[in-house]
Amino acid sequence: MSQDDFFATLGEGEGEAQPPAPRQTRSARRERSRQWLQQRRRRRRRALISTLVLVLVLAGVGFVAYQALDVVKGAVSGSGTVSDYTGAGTGEVVVTIPEGASGGEIGQILKDAGVVATVGAFTDAYAANSNASKIQAGTYTLRLQMSAANAVAALLDPASRSDHTLTIPEGYTMAQVKDRLVSVAGFTSEEVDAAFADASGIGLPEAAGGQVEGWLAPSTYDVPENAAATDVVGAMVSLTLSRLESAGVAASDYETVLIKASIVEREVASASYYGQVARVIENRLADTDGETKGRLQMDSTVLYGLGRTGGIPTADEVADASNPYNTYQHEGLPPGPISNPGLEAIQGVINPPAGDWLYFVTVNLDTGETLFSATHEEQLKNTEQLTAWCQEHAETCSGQSTSSAGN
Repeated sequence: MSQDDFFATLGEGEGEAQPPAPRQTRSARRERSRQWLQQRRRRRRRALISTLVLVLVLAGVGFVAYQALDVVKGAVSGSGTVSDYTGAGTGEVVVTIPEGASGGEIGQILKDAGVVATVGAFTDAYAANSNASKIQAGTYTLRLQMSAANAVAALLDPASRSDHTLTIPEGYTMAQVKDRLVSVAGFTSEEVDAAFADASGIGLPEAAGGQVEGWLAPSTYDVPENAAATDVVGAMVSLTLSRLESAGVAASDYETVLIKASIVEREVASASYYGQVARVIENRLADTDGETKGRLQMDSTVLYGLGRTGGIPTADEVADASNPYNTYQHEGLPPGPISNPGLEAIQGVINPPAGDWLYFVTVNLDTGETLFSATHEEQLKNTEQLTAWCQEHAETCSGQSTSSAGN
């Protein structure tokens, strides 16, 4: 077939077979091919325009659907259900966040309490706050109908927990712990006394002999709404037991370790000296035939027996052998702990540094600087430094313990 015949064939319509066209001149055939190509281009343009129109129509439908959804949301909002509140909220509500709670679980707790509008709003705000993972378990005072973002911020604010936490400092005595349980946690004196006496209820080990002194672990505790005094005291005992077990202390040594650690806590203010004071205790207990005759000779134990936590015992008080905690008069350890020691004091007792010290004295009551010595003569020289310091700081030294052994 020639090129002219090919172009002539392209111009034929579809459908039934067409009779052969009369033979045309070459110029006529070329004109017919040109017309056919123009028609084809027009059909392509119409198809393209149709496609564009369809796309625009679909986009319009999508926009209308989006607007409709927005209207539905607005209608839901107008009916009283909102996806998120705005602002800092009003009133107060107490909520408790359990240990290990996820963002979704916290959101559900807050929604149920009326703090946030929806769980989804809170989880979105939780994900948007890079510090949200630092939210701690505990009891919080929050506001009602807070924005989710404000709720996350409030849970990260220590002030939201301040009314529900109880801090027991290292070295506090049982009496001091009781005062905080009453004044801070809001328990009555009778409730605290009952908790202290309930050895089974608070999980007090048999080694304690029914006495809680030494077992009330220093720490910061969460006090949930409607908590019982027994629950809080039990948490303190449990923490002390956990610390002893983690340190590898045998059950038979629990009380001995706590007695020594309690003295360490009361004798020096700086944890940097805990190990050395623990070594002095060990050396004195072993020095039954030496200078100290196995006596600790520590003011802190005498004062505990007198019901005091500060000051300096008088000469008569030091000479009073009727005080079972008077380690100037009685060899060995006192009958029980004289305070509630923290973890560092316990560790200092378990692993004290090597040394031949038998004496120590704090020579600067502002900085806590303490000097250690192996002989009584050295101790006297060190004590002269304290005397000189106190002459320059009479108000500071008045009524304060010198934190010394064997002075």
